Amino acid sequence: MILPSSLSPSVVETIGNTPLVELSRLTRGLEGRILAKLEYLNPGYSKKDRIARQIIEDAEASGELRPGQTVVELTSGNTGTGLAIVCGVKGYPFVAVMSRGNSTERARMMAALGAEVVLVDQLPGSQPGHVSGGDLALVEEAAQRVTRERGAFRADQFHLASNFRAHYLHTGPEFLAQSGGQIDAFCDFAGTGGSFAGCAAAFKEFNSAIRCFIVEPVGAAALAGEPVTRPNHAIQGGGYAMPDLPQLRAEHIDGYLQVPDEEAVEVTRRLAREEGIFAGFSSGINAAAALRLLNGEFRGKTVAVMMCDSGLKYLSTDLWG
Repeated sequence: MILPSSLSPSVVETIGNTPLVELSRLTRGLEGRILAKLEYLNPGYSKKDRIARQIIEDAEASGELRPGQTVVELTSGNTGTGLAIVCGVKGYPFVAVMSRGNSTERARMMAALGAEVVLVDQLPGSQPGHVSGGDLALVEEAAQRVTRERGAFRADQFHLASNFRAHYLHTGPEFLAQSGGQIDAFCDFAGTGGSFAGCAAAFKEFNSAIRCFIVEPVGAAALAGEPVTRPNHAIQGGGYAMPDLPQLRAEHIDGYLQVPDEEAVEVTRRLAREEGIFAGFSSGINAAAALRLLNGEFRGKTVAVMMCDSGLKYLSTDLWG
């Protein structure tokens, strides 16, 4: 008997449809469940592969991206890795512009995948491994300059609707299908805000009672309207203390949660030891926020989170020290 073929024409078509698992060991002794979507199992080891594919394919469809044109984007490393993969397969040169404050593994991985990596020095006084909003502003300036110089297409993850669309069309519906729609709350660490915005929109359309919370580091909760006292927090890839993220829709935000670095790090390590999930800082802060919900008003309920990227990208940091 010949079985139906499941052959993919390229690695790009394997992006998405990641597993959803229950964190039953992390929640031992608590009432309720945490359902975690293993986004680090994407080809580039992060959820950002989804938006990389969506941005490029939407730009191809609209004609904004010409055959062989250079693609440029600022990145903490994850979007850049996804774009390096998608652009490499599709034949577009890609330039990743990244702060030196991000982990070195990310730059090396992008380069290995064929990207040209432009590293931008941090502000005086910034800590390596702790990228602030000010550091990101320098990266944005460099990305704009490179885009102009190369006549490039800017894969602008902070502003392009493709970021939202990737999660609204795919990630959110996957969560709902895999959980049988049994989700009471969703919490997500805000980088660009795209994964929160897209998933929250899909969840609210399915069931307006699903509560959706933005997660920020303690001391950098600008989205919650709090003063920024710790711009150099440890959680790479977000928490940039930017008070406005264009991807977000106010009507989809039911609240804000703040988690200190130490708690995020400890829960990230627990995910590895207890659940076998080797993930990064942002996964830990998501799981820590979900635990807070289960210990509070969502006792006995089901909370959905994303395991955003792989712990392999942080081996040079103190996360695993």
